[in-house]
Amino acid sequence: MAEAHQAVNFMPSLTSDRGEVELSGPMWQEIYLSGLRSWKRHLLRFWNDFLTGVFPATPLSWLFLFSAIQLAWFLQLDPSLGLMEKIKELLPDWGGQHHRLRSVLAAALFASCLWGALIFTLHVALRLLLSYHGWLLEPHEAMSSTTKTWLALVRIFSGRHPVLFSYQRSLPRQPVPSVQDTVRKYLESVRPVLSDEDFDWTTGLAQEFLKLQASLLQWYLWLKSWWASNYVSDWWEEFVYLRSRNSLMVNSNYYMMDFLYVTPTPLQAARAGNAVHALLLYRRRLNRQEIPPNLLMGMRPLCCAQYEKIFNTTRVPGVQKDYIRHLQDSRHVAVFHRGRFFRVGTHSQNGLLSPRALEQQFQRILDDPSPACPHEEHLAALTAAPRGMWAQVRKSLKTQAAQALEAVEGAAFFVSLDAEPAGLTREDPAASLDAYAHALLVGRGHDRWFDKSFTLIVFSNGKLGLSVEHSWADCPISGHMWEVHLSISLALRGAETLSSNVDCHVFPFSHFGKSFIKRCHLSPDSFVQMALQLAHFRDRGQFCLTYESAMTRLFLEGRTETVRSCTREACDFVRAMEDQEKTDPQCLALFRVAVEKHQALLKAAMCGQGVDRHLFALYIVSRFLHVQSPFLAQVHSEQWRLSTSQIPVQQTHLFDVHNYPDYVSSGGGFGPADDHGYGVSYIFMGDDMITFHISSKKSSTKTDSHRLGQHIEDALLDVASLFQAGQRLKRQRRGPGDEDSGHRRGFISNKTVDSKAPRTSTPTDPFQ
Repeated sequence: MAEAHQAVNFMPSLTSDRGEVELSGPMWQEIYLSGLRSWKRHLLRFWNDFLTGVFPATPLSWLFLFSAIQLAWFLQLDPSLGLMEKIKELLPDWGGQHHRLRSVLAAALFASCLWGALIFTLHVALRLLLSYHGWLLEPHEAMSSTTKTWLALVRIFSGRHPVLFSYQRSLPRQPVPSVQDTVRKYLESVRPVLSDEDFDWTTGLAQEFLKLQASLLQWYLWLKSWWASNYVSDWWEEFVYLRSRNSLMVNSNYYMMDFLYVTPTPLQAARAGNAVHALLLYRRRLNRQEIPPNLLMGMRPLCCAQYEKIFNTTRVPGVQKDYIRHLQDSRHVAVFHRGRFFRVGTHSQNGLLSPRALEQQFQRILDDPSPACPHEEHLAALTAAPRGMWAQVRKSLKTQAAQALEAVEGAAFFVSLDAEPAGLTREDPAASLDAYAHALLVGRGHDRWFDKSFTLIVFSNGKLGLSVEHSWADCPISGHMWEVHLSISLALRGAETLSSNVDCHVFPFSHFGKSFIKRCHLSPDSFVQMALQLAHFRDRGQFCLTYESAMTRLFLEGRTETVRSCTREACDFVRAMEDQEKTDPQCLALFRVAVEKHQALLKAAMCGQGVDRHLFALYIVSRFLHVQSPFLAQVHSEQWRLSTSQIPVQQTHLFDVHNYPDYVSSGGGFGPADDHGYGVSYIFMGDDMITFHISSKKSSTKTDSHRLGQHIEDALLDVASLFQAGQRLKRQRRGPGDEDSGHRRGFISNKTVDSKAPRTSTPTDPFQ
């Protein structure tokens, strides 16, 4: 276990044969340095919190204000209008010789009060300015005078040189939408996928809800929105993530891939050492708030609260609900290799170890021939088990192997050194990418610690990847325990079954990318979403509710909202594409209408005017109040057969794909939200490539990830052919010798599909 396999080359053994700590000179020195490091961290955090609290003002602005007051006082002017004299009267009388000191203290106190009032005014003014969302609803080419004025004021009040959390106190709170508007939007979203009879029934439930329960539930939400930082985010984290009793593997985690074409070094230990060093450097910058805040379109600050729990975080299982454990610091990582667990120190007395020193430790692990302890090899399968089962087993581990458990829970993050290679191969590009995605998402079921906030996976050929737990939490590791042998076997069996049931397909679409789409004056995301609707209809022969994740970080502690991409306008476009009597101009007109509708829904979701989070919060209130609402129960039981997400590339300055085209990331993916559904993610990297990650369940007879991938490629080319510039792409794909059969559009799958699909609970959203 973790204590049995040490890979730390700079620390001596800390225990004697009798287990007593030897308080030698080095021990006292280590205690002293440990305390010194802690005080330095506390002082640094205090100073950063102070700078964040006074932003956009600075400590120098207080000094300037104090100096101005002193100068005015010297010129026999009283800018305080008598307040400083009253402050002097309240100060202790130390005698005449201290009269000057009392004047200076009075001026300092008055300057501090005035400075605090100015900071409060700046915060309120900036919060009011950031509550304006009209700019988001306007086209970039036609910015109104109101938006121009707003932009100028935001730049004035935003201050200079902000750090990561500078804008947190100025972000507005997420508003509670009108319940009437939410219900109206919901009914509009489900109309394309319901029959007339089912829609009339759902409308009746909605009207009954508005009449009987809506006002009471809405009042409680409004009250919470004024009291809490965010009216929905804490409930979303608890009820969607922490109270979920399902396995985290596939259901909650997602993955991120390495460079597609380039591997900086084929040496596994070297790549691991460099990656761990780079991640810990990032953590240090994060702790010092040296990372600039996220700005939407370079001007509108986003909430950065979720950055706090990236490192040193564990999702600890509970019988009824999990909880998040976050440590302020950690000086080691937990490593898994060939069924064995290691604790690798990352710091020495002089600070963070160099990449070379870390590489040496990883190489020692790779060269270590010792076998795994009994049942140690499959212990991590417990983190892929149902949460209640894992919680019960963990109780015995907590008492029997507390130190080993703490070694993993207290780690900065988890590292898995895989014995197999991964990544794109020339021999079979498609199959190699699919296997790469499968290895990152599920591994072998027992070689990932799924409770960890993230696991760094380093393959034998130097390829990297991340497996990320969605709620930013992680869990423990432990030694071999004879008492939990049966539990490990059951967990391993379940994990292997779930792992083998996932069908992953990754393919880079290189016919065109966002450059072509922007030349068509369209949103790349909306373009792909409409193509996905066409592809899914061809794959299943019917429309379904579609989940697209959108961020709500314009607001304090905002997380995500759902964009229901399967709109009536999108369905009209898809039907037109499948109707041979419709002309290209007719299809193009319907396509533009569908794209405009999708953009409106996306912007409304970002502005806090979405449907699903409001209905979710209303449902939670109804459960607390024991109010029965058939309408909210119906909404809560909906299925999402198509779950989608775009992987954003926020730091575009880090990716120079023109000069370094091989350094292209493949993005990442996630599991399907429904047993008979698909999970689809996509990333625009550069101007001329879109990489898609598709997942489904092999146990379903209705889905096939590769089949949907082919439909997506055909749909993208069919949509592009509606534009004059895209017709050339279609001809190039057919080849010079192929004749145009006249069938611009694809086909509907011959597979039999159910008109009524089994319902599942609301899924965890994939990426935000």
